[in-house]
Amino acid sequence: MQSQPTSQSTDIRQAARLSVAPMMDWTDRHCRHLHRLLSHRTLLYTEMVTAPAVLHGDRDRLLGFGAPEHPVALQLGGSAPSELREAARIGAERGYDEINLNCGCPSDRVQSGAFGAVLMTRPELVADCCAEMIAASPVEVTVKCRIGVDEQAPEEVLPRFLETVAAAGVSRFTIHARKAWLQGLSPKENRDIPPLDYDLVMRMKRDFPQLHLSVNGGITSLEQAEAFLEAGLDGVMVGRAAYHSPADMLCEADRRIWGASRGSSAEAAVQEMLPYIEAHLASGGRLHQVTRHMLGLFAGRPGARGWRRVLSEGASRAGAGPELVREALSRIEDLQQAA
Repeated sequence: MQSQPTSQSTDIRQAARLSVAPMMDWTDRHCRHLHRLLSHRTLLYTEMVTAPAVLHGDRDRLLGFGAPEHPVALQLGGSAPSELREAARIGAERGYDEINLNCGCPSDRVQSGAFGAVLMTRPELVADCCAEMIAASPVEVTVKCRIGVDEQAPEEVLPRFLETVAAAGVSRFTIHARKAWLQGLSPKENRDIPPLDYDLVMRMKRDFPQLHLSVNGGITSLEQAEAFLEAGLDGVMVGRAAYHSPADMLCEADRRIWGASRGSSAEAAVQEMLPYIEAHLASGGRLHQVTRHMLGLFAGRPGARGWRRVLSEGASRAGAGPELVREALSRIEDLQQAA
């Protein structure tokens, strides 16, 4: 039986109108804090964390996040129902607003663990995993998937996958509109080479109107996101564009996607990051751990190259602190005043 959304999941579904994809080595807690300053409403995701790591690893390091990051979802990787059940329970106890199962990552490491995109070939196992996760989690359990893998026919595979997993109680899916080629393409190539099939995702929304469906893959602007929402999809997930040009993607998102009275600015976000940076340094962290996520803040604007150079060259030096960020920002502001 399909689960019914609670008031909490209704809120998270509103947030899911626009979300930032889970991206390995990128969407850590520092990145999410920055993105939250740019948009108060966009749904944020963690990097994928494997269920065994949650069970046996350093949970504070793997699952730690700050209260300002809400709404924030934990993405899990795995294929053992019992492990995923316990990991989902732990994630919900830690305060995440959603628990997401990765059925889309094509990396060799993920394949060797029999999870990620290879799970597109085993929808019954995904359904079993999700049923266990739902039983253990008071927050919504969702799935991120591909349209198929290797020689599969997506128009046959994807409907069956959605129907099977939905029968276990999942009612929200994010669909990366590309196949994953598990043989012959690298993870990077899998993000670009397989053709996008947005029409198939749109057909799935028409065929499964009761499901909350978001599209992912190749979306590089708010205009594209708005077009998908206007066409009837429930949500849009953006990836690399939100990381490399975060201000372009997120500063106006609250106003344009949710009707807020105003947006934000990259300059204001930098100023708001300074106390966060000071706290991170005081706890023993290094400046570059935070500023590496800030390099694209002024992408496409005058002074962007100088901003990147100051941070890239200086943030790894011993003793580097907030004053370096202020110096980089002053160069941007000087150019604005001279314009």
